[in-house]
Amino acid sequence: MAFYELRQYVIRPGKMAEWLELMDTEIIPFQTSKGMVITGSFRGETDDSVYIWTRRFESEAERERLYAAVYQSDHWKTNISPRVGQCIDREQIKVQRMVPSKASVMQ
Repeated sequence: MAFYELRQYVIRPGKMAEWLELMDTEIIPFQTSKGMVITGSFRGETDDSVYIWTRRFESEAERERLYAAVYQSDHWKTNISPRVGQCIDREQIKVQRMVPSKASVMQ
């Protein structure tokens, strides 16, 4: 059964613009090139410390395969990951796995 990941990040003070640029121009395009399905990307309307995004996976096996393709790649390790920690507080990352309810349009 397909499921979603809701990822919540705390953005470091003064880093929202830099984080959005990194997500929009590098992270999301790179992850989608590896097969990730990004279903949403959001910032807090009035709180610059809030960033949330969602991804969809068809199965746990697919999630594991895509995680390896993205996070074990040399490009991620050398070019992207070092900049992520400059913008977000990795210690406060929250990840919630969710399955759509029967009435959800996100089946």
